Amino acid sequence: MNRQLATLLLLSLLLIIGTAQAQAPKGPKAPEWEISEWLNGDAVTLESLKGKVVVVEFFQLWCPGCNQFSIPLMKEWHHTFADEIESGQLVMLSIHTVFEGHFMQSPSRLKSFIKEKGITHLVGIDHHVDDRDTPETMRRYRTRGTPEMAFIDKTGHIRVQQFGSFDPKQGEALLRQLLREPS
Repeated sequence: MNRQLATLLLLSLLLIIGTAQAQAPKGPKAPEWEISEWLNGDAVTLESLKGKVVVVEFFQLWCPGCNQFSIPLMKEWHHTFADEIESGQLVMLSIHTVFEGHFMQSPSRLKSFIKEKGITHLVGIDHHVDDRDTPETMRRYRTRGTPEMAFIDKTGHIRVQQFGSFDPKQGEALLRQLLREPS
């Protein structure tokens, strides 16, 4: 096979692979959240955040894994990605999704907790339907508990949703990748 033909075949193969990757599904479309109250800022919808990378932390104020892992990680990433947050490329928010101990995890206790922990990013209180223990956004995202994080790309698709802890460096690498992708 001559060199020009081999080069042409290689370029064709790369074009086919690139097109297939561009058309490959990125993950499920992230459902809209339903929040009864927003703390630390104005209400946002997922739809209003299109074109931005979004990290959603699902937590409970009395959750040991949240207090030891996801809450400190969100605070660390808030500093690590300060420029991206400031420029509006990245939005980090938490959703207090209480599925047990409702009396002990009331909105007033949550407000004190946020102040005590120095949480400055947007926090939403997941909406409860009266006859259900599981709040609405938790149901929509099918979370398995807390802590859980969802990484949503600029097109509004969940790229990764992880229950429990994970390697923060891998999460950081994923965020950097998502920030580099086109809208």
